[in-house]
Parts: sequence; structure tokens; C-alpha cells
Amino acid sequence: MKQMTAKLLTTALCASFATSAFATDWNVSLWGKQRAFTEHVHKLAELVEEKSGGEFTMNISYGGLSKNTENLDGISIGAFEMAQFCAGYHPDKNRAITVLELPFLGVSTLDEEVAVSHAVYEHPAVAEEMAQWNAKLLMTSPMPQYNLVGTGEPRDELSEFDGMRVRATGGLGEAFRAVGAVPTSMTASEVYQAMESGVIDTAAFAQHAHLSFGTINEADWWTANLNPGTVNCPVVANIDAYESLSDEHRAILDESIPEAIDHYLANYGALLERWDGVLDEKGVEKVMVPEEELAEFKSVAGDPIHEAWIEEMSAQGLPAQELYDLVYETLDQTRASN
Repeated sequence: MKQMTAKLLTTALCASFATSAFATDWNVSLWGKQRAFTEHVHKLAELVEEKSGGEFTMNISYGGLSKNTENLDGISIGAFEMAQFCAGYHPDKNRAITVLELPFLGVSTLDEEVAVSHAVYEHPAVAEEMAQWNAKLLMTSPMPQYNLVGTGEPRDELSEFDGMRVRATGGLGEAFRAVGAVPTSMTASEVYQAMESGVIDTAAFAQHAHLSFGTINEADWWTANLNPGTVNCPVVANIDAYESLSDEHRAILDESIPEAIDHYLANYGALLERWDGVLDEKGVEKVMVPEEELAEFKSVAGDPIHEAWIEEMSAQGLPAQELYDLVYETLDQTRASN
């Protein structure tokens, strides 16, 4: 009887060890709260757990693991296995992907944003730069063109941007600076208080962020067609963690990414469809900037900033022209396939 008990115990311990040996549990660092911007991460977690029979799980944390501006640093030291960050938070650390944050690139849909982002992510120079931070680019967080919410009288002429205090990061910040505004790159979670206290007059966000971070509640107006560009916010994995996955779990993760992106696009599309209703509900005026003002904005803050970026990044040893051309080649291919 004792021999049988010992044998059963041994079998149970071996089975337990085998299960734990193949189990994968990743920590994921996000910020804010669950919203349209993070839906693909939640979907990815759901898919890998389902497909792996519960052996591959992801623990998603909103600010509990790191500050949003330090997620890439956390990935680099293996503090967690996956994270989301925005290129504009630290452009010196992810120079190559800032091509995607240049103003007036002409990307007009979320599908196009996915296509150009992933094409750039797959470029060897981009992968090499990210590898310096032990980071593997998994997927983008596609966002529509940013637009302003503001307080006071609507600003629908470029002359009214002079001296305007605006929350705008990366290339968007440079675009507003080019027309006399004063950009600041405070993190998203700080923007509501800054608007409420009058530290800034306006904030540039995609629609979901105006909702999630409350800026729409302080706004008197919203620009419906300024569309100066957007920010690029990848989801990355720690390279060591990714490479240590079993072949099965790595395949599950890779194949689930397109499904997660599809879910994100459907969810965000539903948000955009109800946006006009949100404006009405909040009493926010919808402002259309005249075409001649948009043309002037683009001439001042489009090509000159593009050319300056190419020159600066080339001087730093990056294939800047190649990356820039890749964006437009991908745009052409995407539109041709549609």
C-alpha cells in the first residue's frame, strides 16, 4: 500500500512538473485603463489562453508595473514580458519608427495605419534598433488622425494657433510649433488636469483618448478635419521571453496577432461611428478648418519637417530615406489592393 501511495505521489509530482514546465505566464505593462487603444492586447491575451488550453496566459497591468514613459526600459531589463509604448515619449530611443509620426503623411484609414506601421516594423534597421532595448515589435496600436479639443473660442485659422498651448508629442508637436504654437509632451494621464487648470489651451488626441482621459469633458470645441497626423504606439515583447517560448506557444502568439488587430479595428470603428453623438451629448462644437488654412498648415509643417527628419536621421546613420519611401510605397500597395 505504501509502495502504491509513493508511486501515485511520484506520478502526480511528475505530472505537476510537466505542466509547470510548459506553462507560460507573461506580465504585460499598459497604462490608463482598458479602452479602444488596448483592446487588441486584451484580445491577444484571450486568444493565446484559449488556443493553448490555458497554458499560455497574460497578466495585464494598468500602471502597476511601470510608468508609460518607462515601459521600454522595463522591457529592456526583463521586468515584464510585454508592453505598449508610444514613440513620441522617447524619440531618441526609437528613432527609426518616428518616421510614422511625421505630420501630414497622408495616411487616412486605420487599415492603412496598420499596413505602414507593420511594414516599417519589419525593416531590418528598425528591428536592430529595437533589439538594443531587447524589444521585439509585435503589433501596432492603430489610431486615426489626431484632432484638437480646446477651451474658449474655436481656433479655425492658423494665425489663431500662435501662442496656443497644446499637448502634442513627437512630429505633431513639431507641426504645431511650426505655426507658432507652444507644444508640450506631457503624458496622457496628465492632460485632463492641465486643461482643467488652464496650463494648456488645447490637446491633440485620437477620439478614444479624448474620451478615456476626460479632455472632451473640458472642451468647448473639436476640430473635425485638422488631421495633422497621429502617434505610433507599438506593442513589444522582451526578446528573451519571446525566444524562450515553446515552438507551440510562439506559433500561437504569432498567429493570434492578426486576429487581435482585426478585433481592434472593429471595436474602434464602432467608436468612430458614435463620435458625433458624443460631441452632441457633451455640448462640444464641431469645427471645420477651411481648406486654404489646411493647405497652408501642410506647406509649413509637412514637407519641411519631413526633409529635416530625413537629414537628421541620415546623419545619425539610419536609412531614413529608405524608411520614408517605404511608408509611401506601402500606402500605394495598400490602396491598390483595395
